[in-house]
Amino acid sequence: MLSRRMVLSGTVFGLAGAVAFWRAGSLQAGSLLAQDTAAADTAKESFAVTHSEAEWRKLLSADQYAVLREAATERPFSSPLLHEERRGNFDCAGCDLALFSSTTKFDSGTGWPSFWAPLENAVGTTRDTAFGMVRTAVHCSRCGGHLGHVFDDGPQPTGLRYCMNGLAMTFKAVAA
Repeated sequence: MLSRRMVLSGTVFGLAGAVAFWRAGSLQAGSLLAQDTAAADTAKESFAVTHSEAEWRKLLSADQYAVLREAATERPFSSPLLHEERRGNFDCAGCDLALFSSTTKFDSGTGWPSFWAPLENAVGTTRDTAFGMVRTAVHCSRCGGHLGHVFDDGPQPTGLRYCMNGLAMTFKAVAA
């Protein structure tokens, strides 16, 4: 026999689950996590490389579009760039701007490619207050594409951890 408490609890949890499913369903199923609020702040800025939504969708894969243009987050440990150890640069998948040098990459253990510093003038930041926390979102300075977040728990010499989505970047090796 069902009690009022059981029915009420089931309704509350069901609604919460439906909202979570709806949010996740607006992204590529199974490969990405929820979006953050940084996309709205970044959209207010002006960038050297701009495209219409339709043009971005043609230029990027569905997952890249969700990350770069809608500030989604790829699942941890899913990016091949996490294990990229060759010498070279990690570039923006949206506009090909060099963002990070392999010399600043390190294994943070978080499941996302991490760097202790970007290349000069390569990235910008905005405040992200999604999920009841305050974080600093990182975007490409040329096209505004969402890259990830920066935290103050990284290694020296900066003490920063730029925790980036691999889908937001490409890798270009350079000769050793």
